[in-house]
Amino acid sequence: MKHYVGAISLGCPKNLVDTEIMLGILSQAGYHIVSSEKGSEILIINTCAFIESACQESLDTIQEMVEYKKKDPQRKIIVTGCLPQRYSRDLLRKIPEIDALLGTGEYHRIISVVTAVLKSKKKVIKIGLPLYRDEGKFPRLLTTPPYYAYLKIAEGCDNCCSYCLIHKLRGPYRSWKKELLLMEARNLIEGGVKELILVAQDTTRYGEDLYRRPQLTELIREIARWDKIYWLRFLYAYPFHFPSNLIEVIAGESKICKYIDLPLQHISDSILKAMNRRGTSTEIRKLISQLRQNIPGVHIRTTLMVGFPGETEEDFRQLYNFVKEIRFDRLGVFTYSREEGTPAAERQDQIPLEIKQERYHRLMELQGKISLENNRKKIGQDLEIMVEGKSGRREFGWVGRTQYDAPGIDGLVYVREKKKAEDNKIVPGDIIKVRITEAEVYDLIGERISDGKAKR
Repeated sequence: MKHYVGAISLGCPKNLVDTEIMLGILSQAGYHIVSSEKGSEILIINTCAFIESACQESLDTIQEMVEYKKKDPQRKIIVTGCLPQRYSRDLLRKIPEIDALLGTGEYHRIISVVTAVLKSKKKVIKIGLPLYRDEGKFPRLLTTPPYYAYLKIAEGCDNCCSYCLIHKLRGPYRSWKKELLLMEARNLIEGGVKELILVAQDTTRYGEDLYRRPQLTELIREIARWDKIYWLRFLYAYPFHFPSNLIEVIAGESKICKYIDLPLQHISDSILKAMNRRGTSTEIRKLISQLRQNIPGVHIRTTLMVGFPGETEEDFRQLYNFVKEIRFDRLGVFTYSREEGTPAAERQDQIPLEIKQERYHRLMELQGKISLENNRKKIGQDLEIMVEGKSGRREFGWVGRTQYDAPGIDGLVYVREKKKAEDNKIVPGDIIKVRITEAEVYDLIGERISDGKAKR
């Protein structure tokens, strides 16, 4: 008799791929995968522990599931990912209801862990060195909508930013072999995926460890030329590894989204140095200029950090003016989190919480104005959107995304309901044309252009 398994995946899309691999392995072995964690006999909680808030979300989720276990003591809870990799036995001591811990280098052992948990009342701990390498041997069970999927192209990181734990939690940078990635990409696309999103801790470095030079350009060029792929994008492009030939391919291949996710963190040279980020403010500006000059219509997204130890008001002023000058199309801001075990956490010049929050709000207020102005420029434009489903807002029918918006991260386009027969035939994943009529701070509103059937 096989058992019912559910999963909760927390954190980034890279974590989601790990969850899908574990579910794929279990499904292939005959376990029944359920979409509701409450209906599972075995619950996998794949956690994030990148920063304090992520740790707290993981702990809160585990505690919530423990409450369900108290009502049904036969239920098993397996905690996987970064939280057990970081805290291991402390986690079991704090939450004894957990049945097993599985680290970031042990996902391929999920069957043996589930088997052991079902057979024994002993706690199971599998926390090894984070050196897991996907050789394409493991199946995946997609948890995203069927029209888009993530493709993890590498694991770990060697950048060793002074505020970051990824190197300790995920190990050194390890690229997956190109032929295996192409095989997986082909399978996903043949299975109905229209939008493929490449992810890694540093996508622009892909292939350097295997092939002695970065191979992201070659990888996306080949995928973009396949007939059935509609959109191709990549996230987490470390700015100081950005190959010049990659710009040419993005500009020249119509299926590659004109969307660049470029986490910059800061613009002050002194803060960049303290963060152990390679490159300078001059190089950052040069790269942004190259992207905008050579990729028509490109939209650039970045993430910035405020309140890093030693950040002066002058450092923040430089960052504020930089955002005002560059006018990013998409921007996220987070406050520095002091993480034990990182060099930055040892510094004595920590910034008070109230100053970090004040800088965060000032920067987000500025970006809100820029985003609204950018969106207003789109009024009157005809844009293709990928339909995600019915809108939750009463006055609209469908909601979707443009190529300039990554799922779960960026804005949406709300389509006014016309109640035509052709609108009833739309399904999630269809591509439709919309004329933008209104702009909000982060979202757009439009009307469908009636020009025949939706693209499927």
